[in-house]
Amino acid sequence: MTRRVLSGAALAAGLLVSPSALGAEPVRLAVISESASNWPLYVAQAKGFFDKEGVTVQVTLTRSSAKQLEALDKGDFDIGHQAADHIIRAVEKGSELFVVMALNRPAFSIVAAPGIGAFEDLRGKALAVDGAATGYALLLKKILARHGLREGDYTLKEVGGTNERYEAVRTRIAAAGLISPPFDLKLFADGFKSLGNTSDYFPHYQGSVAATRRSWASANRETLIRYIRGYVTASDWLFEPRNRAEAIEILLGRVTMDRAQAGATYESALAKALIPKAAVSVDGLRQVIEVLGETGQLRPPLPAPEKYLDPTYYTKAREGR
Repeated sequence: MTRRVLSGAALAAGLLVSPSALGAEPVRLAVISESASNWPLYVAQAKGFFDKEGVTVQVTLTRSSAKQLEALDKGDFDIGHQAADHIIRAVEKGSELFVVMALNRPAFSIVAAPGIGAFEDLRGKALAVDGAATGYALLLKKILARHGLREGDYTLKEVGGTNERYEAVRTRIAAAGLISPPFDLKLFADGFKSLGNTSDYFPHYQGSVAATRRSWASANRETLIRYIRGYVTASDWLFEPRNRAEAIEILLGRVTMDRAQAGATYESALAKALIPKAAVSVDGLRQVIEVLGETGQLRPPLPAPEKYLDPTYYTKAREGR
């Protein structure tokens, strides 16, 4: 597997190409950043599960969910790992994107700078988010509201994905932010404080999903099915306890952290974040729709989750295992 940096005004990105044989079907995959949320992807690449399915997966790091969504929608990528709410909003604006597979539930630590001991201490402070209207920012707003903080009591600072939010909090550009493992563990080791976890408030909310365009899926049906099958195989492997040590080595090869942090990340990710078998929760997707309705981004009557989901590709991939 090789890595190179792509140039271009639209995206600053890294390309990861699997070493499968010539003739394999290419899949241009977009992810936002390197983090434990991509663990099954890392496993699929390291263990050759995509290669065995006859697909070559080229992964571009977009560093921004908004840039990724725009590029995915116009065909620069074939599949995007993206927050479910982004796909829903895109569809409502006329996009042909749809959800094919689930990836993660939101299990972000709410990490605050030293000296901040309660939500009230965030009043008047800047909080790091990917984008002010993203699904995870909406969850943060709802959590803050439960603790008496309304919009206007704080400022949302748009900085980008997990890595960028980590840096913003670490350097005190922001007083707090939603940070995923292992970056939250690094901050805790440096004296930063935890104000809780999004999973405490939204345990079934559908977070990240794999999405693609209906036209691409129709024209590349078998490729999409094979991609899903390779990813689900990796997910099954990752959730097998006997593979824990090797899984940690794979993560350490992709995300900078120490071994103790990797071990803690494994326990947290499997218990709270990663979704077994990458199966979409219709109820979890419905919660996303309800949150968008509550914030005025969807109007009643609220659409059914099936408007944004086509499970046939996933079902076919599972039948072939």
